[in-house]
Amino acid sequence: MRYRRDRTPGGCYFFTLVTMDRQPLLTLPENLERLHQGFHLENQRRAFQIDALIVLPDHLHCILKLPENDDNYPTRIANIKKFFNMGCKGISLEVTPSRRAKGERPVWQRRYWEHRIRDHEDWRRHMDYIHYNPVKHGYVQSPLDWAPSTLRDCISKGWYPENWGELIDTERMRI
Repeated sequence: MRYRRDRTPGGCYFFTLVTMDRQPLLTLPENLERLHQGFHLENQRRAFQIDALIVLPDHLHCILKLPENDDNYPTRIANIKKFFNMGCKGISLEVTPSRRAKGERPVWQRRYWEHRIRDHEDWRRHMDYIHYNPVKHGYVQSPLDWAPSTLRDCISKGWYPENWGELIDTERMRI
């Protein structure tokens, strides 16, 4: 049985992409730059709005909003992953025969997690989860201390107060 994804034209989606075997590849400086280039190039080809993005060593979370009458996020995600694969540094895994036959490198888990954002409260909860994630994983004490994050952009847009994350209700961080 094939997994059926929710594809709503103009939808807003939360995504999680994870490296294969949780390899800590994403925050290596050259890989982080490559990932940002992948998002940028795909956005030029097929427009989307990035509400939030956090990049941790072995996974990333983002919220993307699609244009009206467009539900094709699978192609966007596939192209971002593919672009990253072509220039990724520091891969420590061997290519399995199955992946070799498909021309894949051992960078990403094949699947990814997607969730359609249902309303403003759902959006807010996922935004908070994304920006608090480096604290949750023990990388930093404050969300503002994690550089590969859109939190500062969200603060400048007025979506968060300047001191967001200092006094946080960690129950809100569960999704």
